[in-house]
Amino acid sequence: MTPDEFRALGHELIEWVAAYRERMASLPVQSQVQPGQIRAALPASPPEAGGGLAAAIDALDRIVVPGLTHWNHPRFFAYFPSNTDLSSVLADLVCAGLGAQGMSWQTSPAATEVEQVVMDWLRQLLGLSPAWTGVIHDTASTATLCALLCARERASGLAQRGPGLQAGAAPLVVYTSAQAHSSVAKAAMLAGFGAHHLRAIATDAAYALRPDALAAAIADDVAAGRRPCAVVATVGTTATTAIDPLAAIAAVCARHEVWLHVDAALAGTAMILPECRALWDGVEAADSLVVNPHKWLGTGFDLSAYFVRDPDHLIRVMATDPSYLRTAHDGAVVNFRDWHIPLGRRFRALKLWFVLLDHGAEGLRARLRRDLANARWLADQVDATPGWQRLAPVPLQTVCVRHAPPGVTDEGALAAHNLGIAARINAGGGAAITPSVVDGVQLLRVSVGALPTERADVAAVWALLQREAAAAAH
Repeated sequence: MTPDEFRALGHELIEWVAAYRERMASLPVQSQVQPGQIRAALPASPPEAGGGLAAAIDALDRIVVPGLTHWNHPRFFAYFPSNTDLSSVLADLVCAGLGAQGMSWQTSPAATEVEQVVMDWLRQLLGLSPAWTGVIHDTASTATLCALLCARERASGLAQRGPGLQAGAAPLVVYTSAQAHSSVAKAAMLAGFGAHHLRAIATDAAYALRPDALAAAIADDVAAGRRPCAVVATVGTTATTAIDPLAAIAAVCARHEVWLHVDAALAGTAMILPECRALWDGVEAADSLVVNPHKWLGTGFDLSAYFVRDPDHLIRVMATDPSYLRTAHDGAVVNFRDWHIPLGRRFRALKLWFVLLDHGAEGLRARLRRDLANARWLADQVDATPGWQRLAPVPLQTVCVRHAPPGVTDEGALAAHNLGIAARINAGGGAAITPSVVDGVQLLRVSVGALPTERADVAAVWALLQREAAAAAH
């Protein structure tokens, strides 16, 4: 493809993306295709001749769009938001066009230094002290794995440089909330702790980790000759956005010299609002922290912000030094390849930079306050409506509800009833919500936070919930 051909098709595709965003509200939120339908629409063999890219737009409209669930739709209330602001789309275009490889400072100095600046901007926006240093990872899952690897190596005296976990020492133990994301358990297993050495700590009535239960579990392991290694606390759990009490957890960790990692993947974005920072009081005592700007903030997937208090330890754990990676500037610059698991790095910082330049702190704060107010409005409607139950506090933007028809008390029947409500809403395409189970209770999550979602959209999903509940009751 020549630059002129790229220019022509690129303009056409930019127009297509803009038109897609304009018409997105008219599309079914959740894809309505059947398994195998998209695959069947594509040729079974690769093309022998080139030149077929000019038909790409037709294929996008005919094949791809029907097979998408539209995460930036104004009535997307499922999972957590995964917003891609159009400024981030432009940044991805620039990133791909530059084709920069940012594994070390020398391979693309701008990729390193822009990242240093925007990650420090983000640190300031979140209200974190200068003791924190940030690096961009792909997702919170790999950031949590990285944190547990660092915890393991601090507790073992960098055993990975010798026998690793095969030295026969007492086993290391990881602790987390029973409501923690599944990525914590996966990280504990991948880091070699083993499922038998992961403790799911009991939660309170608000689904937050109980510090007394954590202290008791650590005491039990110490008495049994095991070594407490790491605690993963959650600020904004996936099921209910529960807030683990960081200050009290940090005090327990300090008594036992245990690494504290904070998973604030969604909720961390709320900390750009000064009025929300009390939710993570005690965060300054943590060793590591992850926030996902690719969720609520609007930087398109994937961009996860991993902050550490001791970058030198992170480098000791993650760095390798083959001759072919050495440069004349080593020691005087940051080489981000040594700050995480992958070697290669895309210029992801462009996305965060573009979004911050486009909206500014004031614009981002205004949008988050809108979403918090809309979630609070929905919670108030649920609380005021007979037959509807709100099953968790609403500290952020997710409202957990269920419908309980008069006289129905059997949990199995209630679960089936509410799953039916969710299934009909999602199949109808008018909105998307996510069912979940917490402490054995089936609930429906309405997660507010898509970029174009306004009060009218929240009112619409509330009307759908009531309509489908009433239809099922009759």
